[in-house]
Amino acid sequence: MSDATSRKPNPLYADPENPVLPATPVALDLRRAALVVTDPQIDFLSPHGAAWGAFGENITEIGTVPNLGRLMAAAKAVDLPVVISPHYYYPHDHQWDFAAPGEALMHKMRMFDRRDPLSLEGFAGSGADWMPEYKSLIEDGRTIVCSPHKIAGPQTNDVLFQLRKHRVDQVILAGMAANFCVESHLRDFVEHGFEVVVVRDATAASKIPEGDGYLAALTNFRWLASGLWTTEETIARLNAAQAAV
Repeated sequence: MSDATSRKPNPLYADPENPVLPATPVALDLRRAALVVTDPQIDFLSPHGAAWGAFGENITEIGTVPNLGRLMAAAKAVDLPVVISPHYYYPHDHQWDFAAPGEALMHKMRMFDRRDPLSLEGFAGSGADWMPEYKSLIEDGRTIVCSPHKIAGPQTNDVLFQLRKHRVDQVILAGMAANFCVESHLRDFVEHGFEVVVVRDATAASKIPEGDGYLAALTNFRWLASGLWTTEETIARLNAAQAAV
């Protein structure tokens, strides 16, 4: 994977020089922490994916794909639990009576489509499959792959249950999409008493006429997350926490 550090940062996404919000330091404890990754799937992250036209520009400028891979590898290296919250749609999901605009767009694009909940027929290499760069990391027999969330948040899957069963109360959060699934997971985790850090360059969002989703997400991350770290900073903190054990 290429090093994303050579990319010129977009000044729109820079932190304010004189912030009003107070800093909230996080003391990372690997014994009670986990990495949660939302939707590390082809339809979001690949030029061949259904949503690339809306998300590709931001994914490319941030370096999301290599950063997310480095982040998962670093978590594995220190034996941090990695929890995947995926997105799948089955034929019956396309028969809903109503939808909000974001989910309606996903249905229109046929994102994350699978033929059946109990069948992997046609799954390999489809838009619902993992990015090829991540397959060896996710399919290693140690990753916790949860049931799918249906719109954006973890209310419809077992992510919270899995975290609680592993006595996790610190979450490092990354994945797609910044202002949709990542933010929805962040809000729910915070309301359930978790201390959450978002990895700002291991996510991305759409750029469409309705607005810059990543810029909107950053504003809310600054309000809601206990920390907003880069991939480099997160890896350094993981290694430091491991050395301190």
